[in-house]
Amino acid sequence: MEYYLLMITLLSIVIVILGVAWWKWHAFISLTVASLFLAIMSGLSMEKIVTAYETGVGSVLGHLVGILALGTILGKLMSDSGAGKQVAEFFIRIFGEKNLPWAMLLSGFIIGIPVFFDVGIVILLPLVISIYKTTKQNILLIALPVIAGLSIVHGLVPPHPGAMTAIGIYDANMGKVLIYSLFIAVPAAILAGPLFAKWVIKRVTPEGEPALISVKTTSEKLPSTGISFFIILLPVILMVLSVVAPYMPIPSGLMKFLTFIGNPVIALLISCFTAFYFLGIRQGMDKNFIKNLTDECLLPVASIVLIIGAGGGFKQILIESGVGTSIAQMSEHVSLSPIVLAFMVAGLIRIATGSATVALTTAAGIVSPIIEHMSGVNLELLVIATGAGSLMFSHVNDAGFWLVKEYLGLTVKETFKTWTVLETLLSFIAFGTVLLFDLFV
Repeated sequence: MEYYLLMITLLSIVIVILGVAWWKWHAFISLTVASLFLAIMSGLSMEKIVTAYETGVGSVLGHLVGILALGTILGKLMSDSGAGKQVAEFFIRIFGEKNLPWAMLLSGFIIGIPVFFDVGIVILLPLVISIYKTTKQNILLIALPVIAGLSIVHGLVPPHPGAMTAIGIYDANMGKVLIYSLFIAVPAAILAGPLFAKWVIKRVTPEGEPALISVKTTSEKLPSTGISFFIILLPVILMVLSVVAPYMPIPSGLMKFLTFIGNPVIALLISCFTAFYFLGIRQGMDKNFIKNLTDECLLPVASIVLIIGAGGGFKQILIESGVGTSIAQMSEHVSLSPIVLAFMVAGLIRIATGSATVALTTAAGIVSPIIEHMSGVNLELLVIATGAGSLMFSHVNDAGFWLVKEYLGLTVKETFKTWTVLETLLSFIAFGTVLLFDLFV
């Protein structure tokens, strides 16, 4: 039964790829057809198919739809007011065109620590597109380092939910996990970010153009560089405040307020209204112009919302069909060191279900009872190894795959060659560094 489930899972993934690349279906239709195929072939009842699909769509979009919409509005205001151009020219002036990949890696790494991966994407990719339009370089050279920085800290570094969940399951020391994970994340981000980007741009030149946010400055009077940076950093500042608020000696009412305004949707909403004034009204845009600009930039979001929602439905069908459980049961009979086992199980479940969180929590749940009676297991490195496995081989059942594809205007094939390879490099480099650490700590 386990092998049958794995076979139909592979077939359903093939349907998605062929649907988009060969039959030229919209990705939403391809993902929905693949979900139905997998659900029927795995024996899910008719009512359970519908419920699982709706649950999957809702769980992904409930978190993402507001972030995507508000992030796109903020990005559009940044581009049309010239704020994005100001920030881009500042980066080029300070770092020089040759060092831009390194500057972008640092931006992704630092901003990725307090914010979720998808929030970091919607904040930083409009800036990436502005720099791309200014320098005329291959967009992958600027975008991949940002994505590498965001992704590695999201997968390994507390207080991100995956790492926090594994720390709780393994009963590891959070302080040590934080220190180790930062040391392990840096070499992985460097190799999979700027260095991989420099290698891949000689082999992949994107056919399309970024369509979600078109960069065209409509304002003659540009905002100052300081205001431009303030707008792009405001949502990050608000989210950082919400993270540190529980540890600050402040009244509980103020702590709740800071936590509220640091919610990604609320932080982006506040940032949008700030941008309406500083980048819109103060730059001479009237209310009708700002409204039309907002309407214009939200139209392309509809397509990506449908695709990500269908990806969530596909992911939930994969979970309900029992693919993750089958892999977990098969892995329990393998005799390996806990660190290697945690990495492999997390990686297999990630490939099967597309969810890093499901992979991480399931793998931690499997490995946790195995290590109960073992001595000498470094629990902190076990957390990081599980996180590294959960990053592996992102493909069509992962919302991140479609988010990167749509924002950068890539084809499915180009997304596999860039994003999927980048994620797999992050995973294996981080795991290799964990094994090295395990020899010495």
